[in-house]
Amino acid sequence: MQTLITEGIKVSVETHYQNNYSRPMEGKYIHAYRVTIENLSDSTVQLLRRHWCVRDSNGEFRQIEGEGVIGIQPVLEPGEAHQYVSWCHLRTGLGKMWGTYLMQETLQEGRFSVKIPEFNLVAPFVLN
Repeated sequence: MQTLITEGIKVSVETHYQNNYSRPMEGKYIHAYRVTIENLSDSTVQLLRRHWCVRDSNGEFRQIEGEGVIGIQPVLEPGEAHQYVSWCHLRTGLGKMWGTYLMQETLQEGRFSVKIPEFNLVAPFVLN
């Protein structure tokens, strides 16, 4: 598990290779990842946007941006957490992801960026 804390917001990521959905002979490697976002600050915050960077081991790079996460913009009171699961498609057996969330303090309306820790996406058989 990879974890980072930015501005009192803790982001942790766990990954799982999806063997049943992957087709290595076709260059299709599917990875699921679970993200836990914990509000360790004294302020209520809302996640407004996400920005992901994805790099395959062949050097292919892409960015993914959009509102919220999996269709929602969660509001986190101090001490609360939000968890979701999503997935990523790679063309190689190795890759990595990292990014940021745009957050807003609900009372002060101040916006700030929270770092998503870099994490590796590895098809288990690649390491053998």
